[in-house]
Amino acid sequence: MECTRCGACCVAPDIAALDKPLGLRCPHLTADNLCSVYDRRPQVCRDYQADAVCRLIEAPTLEERVRKYLDLFGLSDEAESVRQSGCSSMRKARPG
Repeated sequence: MECTRCGACCVAPDIAALDKPLGLRCPHLTADNLCSVYDRRPQVCRDYQADAVCRLIEAPTLEERVRKYLDLFGLSDEAESVRQSGCSSMRKARPG
């Protein structure tokens, strides 16, 4: 499957290499959902390949795609907790 450049993989999952919490927008994701550090992005981002999940979460908006991703993996409550706490760091957002 070819990447649609929707940006959901830069928002929904946590990304330890970037200290990015679950469900929060990567600070390197531009307004048009492109990576502003693409040439210097971490290996985890380089290794990510579009797959069946991308098709399962298709939706008209990034917010809807992210919600569907989090629901698919049962992470909606955790992501909401992170969002409400305002944690900008994955390390601070993770319990103990």
